[in-house]
Amino acid sequence: MDCSLTLTSRYPELAGKVALITGAGRRKGLGEAIAQRLAAEGARVVITDIGQARGAEMPAGAVGSEEEMAQVAADIRAAGGDCTALAMDVLDEAQVSSVMQTVAGKHGGIDILVNNAGIGYLMKPIVELSLAQWDAVIGVNLRGAFVCTRYAAQAMIAQGRGGRIVNIASQAAKSGFPNAAAYCASKHGLVGLTRVAAMELGAHRITVNAVCPNHVTTGLGAWQNEYFAKALGMTLVDYMQAMKGRIPLGRPGLPADTASACAFLCSDDGSYITGEAMNVSGGEETH
Repeated sequence: MDCSLTLTSRYPELAGKVALITGAGRRKGLGEAIAQRLAAEGARVVITDIGQARGAEMPAGAVGSEEEMAQVAADIRAAGGDCTALAMDVLDEAQVSSVMQTVAGKHGGIDILVNNAGIGYLMKPIVELSLAQWDAVIGVNLRGAFVCTRYAAQAMIAQGRGGRIVNIASQAAKSGFPNAAAYCASKHGLVGLTRVAAMELGAHRITVNAVCPNHVTTGLGAWQNEYFAKALGMTLVDYMQAMKGRIPLGRPGLPADTASACAFLCSDDGSYITGEAMNVSGGEETH
């Protein structure tokens, strides 16, 4: 179990805030780390994930099951945090609307939305990428973020106390990578959505920002390491060494790095920051 919940809160103003995090049902994933960090700050955290496999593009083992999601929430509660888990498919607008209403009704509103749900495992050259695979990536990574943003923003506006929306983008939101056309396109689009939402929602004291991590070796990240090493004709050891060599701080990102950025953007210290796409890349990405 992660020990982060034992840390002293750095942002006491987050205590009692209601934070909904999508795509947070996988162990050792970014969503879990973000949920742990916000719970450690005293937020009332709601984690969501699709809950079950949905066809060839969303197979078992690549999505957060209801069982795994429940265990993530149980671990956070066992460490002293406030966390509940709800199944939510970000491609199902009616389900998103229902979950948002449920959360707002149970907890008295929604203060923070973290759009973390994403597909990063459908990697193929453009000439081999099927339309179904393209649609799945764009659908979850971009359309899903839009739908969740719309409903969360409606709730935040109705509440009248402002709010925070954080979109988990990627280094791939700023640079292109072979075999990742759909992924890069979706993350570039997510930065555009972030900027427009920040402009439109600022009058309601809602900030909207994106966090752009470089590679993070989560469960998905480990699969990506194997995939890209093979695609480049490299051993995994050589591939990882080359990765470290191009990062000024000398290591890939950790889930906690992204979680810390999210906590900062949701805190009072981040209250005058909106429309940004923040690099969390150890210096690898500089624009």
